[in-house]
Amino acid sequence: MKPLDHWPTDFRKRITGIFTDIDDTLATDGTITADALQALVDLRAAGIQVIPITGRPIGWCQPFMVGPAGTVWPVDAMVAENGAVAYVREGAQPPRKLYQQDATTREANQARMREIADRVTRTVAGVELSRDSVGRETDLAFDYAEFAQHSPDTVQRVLAVLQRAGMQTTVSSIHLHGCFGNFNKWQGACWIVRELLDRDLAQELDRWVFVGDSGNDQAMFEHFTHSVGVANIARFVPQLTHLPRYVTQGERGAGFAEVARAILSKKDR
Repeated sequence: MKPLDHWPTDFRKRITGIFTDIDDTLATDGTITADALQALVDLRAAGIQVIPITGRPIGWCQPFMVGPAGTVWPVDAMVAENGAVAYVREGAQPPRKLYQQDATTREANQARMREIADRVTRTVAGVELSRDSVGRETDLAFDYAEFAQHSPDTVQRVLAVLQRAGMQTTVSSIHLHGCFGNFNKWQGACWIVRELLDRDLAQELDRWVFVGDSGNDQAMFEHFTHSVGVANIARFVPQLTHLPRYVTQGERGAGFAEVARAILSKKDR
């Protein structure tokens, strides 16, 4: 990973869209800070599309897309549950929810997931579903580093139970995820660009950048031409197969704001 200021000016000038992780990237300790929120405002004013993409549940995302004045983030869409479901904003219309799976499939998967969640909590001592699980519709999430602190051995035991049940798994900075379906952030990003913009993300990667910090961002680091890790990615580096091209000096929201400044400072030059 190179320092962010090594990102060539000509590349930064071409950026028209940003995908960003939320927890420990856009948000700091679960809350968006003033500098990160101002960065979103400034990016929108410059005509740059911003799409957060997160392992958080769609219910958790709802207030930031359809909540009261003062709580809504100035973003074009928000992709949740590692790519399986999203809110999209189109013009003056209220944001609408989109799913990759049909209702029948989701209902069947939810019944299976309830059984698997019970199996995990019975067989791996001390592990519980994430506190935001009430808002989840397409995946399971277990807390290992948000309110709980579990060892690497415990993490692997949970992942093993999920994988034996046929679930696809991934690890964020705070949660262990399992789902039925070929979902990851890269697949979800391609899907939402098709749905929202009717374009092929893979054919325009010179115009997008991704900002992230942990294991469930690896598919994005692997595929994006322009990718940035906020400084706190350092604790995950030994576990990552795919790393971002650049890294910020600032951590979490301050790091995201640093990326925004790097792009906006070159737009009118």
